[in-house]
Amino acid sequence: MPNLTVLSTTAVPDHVRGALTRWMIEPTPGLYVGTLSARVRDELWRVVSGSIGDGAAVLVHPEANEQGFTVQTAGERRRIPVDLDGLTLIAFRPDECQEMANRG
Repeated sequence: MPNLTVLSTTAVPDHVRGALTRWMIEPTPGLYVGTLSARVRDELWRVVSGSIGDGAAVLVHPEANEQGFTVQTAGERRRIPVDLDGLTLIAFRPDECQEMANRG
């Protein structure tokens, strides 16, 4: 059954952007939204995560858990998802947390 899928990208190759726009709309640059089957979603994510290079991507889609969704990431990002007793929270990288603490 198709489900709403959101994919955010940063600095991905043009061919990846082209592949994504075949299946999803791009309401703002780098943000893709679509109603996809799990099979299509997983295949698109395989393509995106396999050719991320210096870029980054975040995939959010429905999942049977307490939050009702799951978060997957590829590439280097400032924020990272962390599982805390079954809930996905977003944390800053430890080195950036230390920099922020030193500033404050």
